[in-house]
Amino acid sequence: MTAIFRKEINQFFSSLTGYMAIALFLIVNGLYLFILKDSNIFDFGYATLSSFFDFAPWVLAFLIPALCMRIFPDEFKTGTFEILSTQPLTGWQIVWGKYLAALLIIFISIVPTYLYVITLQALSASSALDGGSIAGSYLGLFLLASVFAAISTWCSSLTDNSVVAFLISVFACLLLYFGFSSLSKLPVFTGNADYYIEMAGINFHYLSISRGVVDSRDLIYFFSLIYFFLIVTQRNLNAKKGKK
Repeated sequence: MTAIFRKEINQFFSSLTGYMAIALFLIVNGLYLFILKDSNIFDFGYATLSSFFDFAPWVLAFLIPALCMRIFPDEFKTGTFEILSTQPLTGWQIVWGKYLAALLIIFISIVPTYLYVITLQALSASSALDGGSIAGSYLGLFLLASVFAAISTWCSSLTDNSVVAFLISVFACLLLYFGFSSLSKLPVFTGNADYYIEMAGINFHYLSISRGVVDSRDLIYFFSLIYFFLIVTQRNLNAKKGKK
């Protein structure tokens, strides 16, 4: 598993693509937070990073599938998956090695955004930021990114075409994040099952943690989703091994 983890990290940073993906994440969020009209913090009149934590999931829903779309398709197309299948590695080790590498890259992408916190604190010297809310929002953002990475890892195991894997991943991430919340707002569910439908979506639990209160139910939800998608990824790989 360690060898696979190192291979994925080296492959990601062996070209400009990896660095450009991280830079793009920071630039897009920076423009939204400090430059664009109606979204920058200067228009709010008070110190808050709420616009960043509201917008970041949209960026991650496209960035993470782009980072993960080659995880398995390249292995399938080049035939290296057959070599991996003959090594003393279980499907679970292969999946976890690749998934943890994706998580590290995502973590490296998110950490520099703490500069936004430092900048905002410097600009609002007269008032202190809500540290609990910011910490909860960052925890929620990383858990959200971890789920998106698990979803994208699963999607990449479905096909040997990286573009198809990217499109499926984006659709699945957006569906699980926004789909249930949008569905719950339909008039037919209002006042009945709307709360439970919304609770099935990622957005509900992300917003819950972002308030600064870590609820065990939210953590269980995120970890359960991650485990589920990694399990089905492993089963996909085992099925492909059986066809060889």
